[in-house]
Amino acid sequence: MEDSLASPEKDGAVETQPTSTEKKPSPAANDTSSKRPVPKPQPGKTVDLTFDDIKFDIEPDAPFKRDMLPQAIEDLNGQKISIGGYMLPSFQQRDIKQFVLVRDNMECCFGPGAALYDCILIEMDGRGVDFTVRPVVVEGVFTIKEYKDDSGKHLAIYHMQGTGVR
Repeated sequence: MEDSLASPEKDGAVETQPTSTEKKPSPAANDTSSKRPVPKPQPGKTVDLTFDDIKFDIEPDAPFKRDMLPQAIEDLNGQKISIGGYMLPSFQQRDIKQFVLVRDNMECCFGPGAALYDCILIEMDGRGVDFTVRPVVVEGVFTIKEYKDDSGKHLAIYHMQGTGVR
């Protein structure tokens, strides 16, 4: 069985197209070649981040070790940031004081093979917020804090003391 199908010749070259059984190469999960540099914290300023800025090299289901974090992420620890994402649904709809902010609304940050860098545990100062399915931007102080289940597996490593949600 052939791995690809030939299409009509074009300028003497034969183009091939993958068949449905051919495995397509997947982009590296942690490819940083086109990644923008993580914004550097500046005293008294809020650092605008994306979830791509807090991504690091870790294999799916590999155990987390703090030394996996690059210095740019360690430098964000204790800094005031703003980051956009989606609120992970919970049973509570109003006056939510704690929630998980995730990269997108299509996948949950918990489950087999989930990336630790795709979620942040948010704890709100003062007034709670109402749940929304729309994207939100959260401001607050970012910290690196490990959350584990009873078996010792990491559920999350990022935390934010939220001061506002818009």
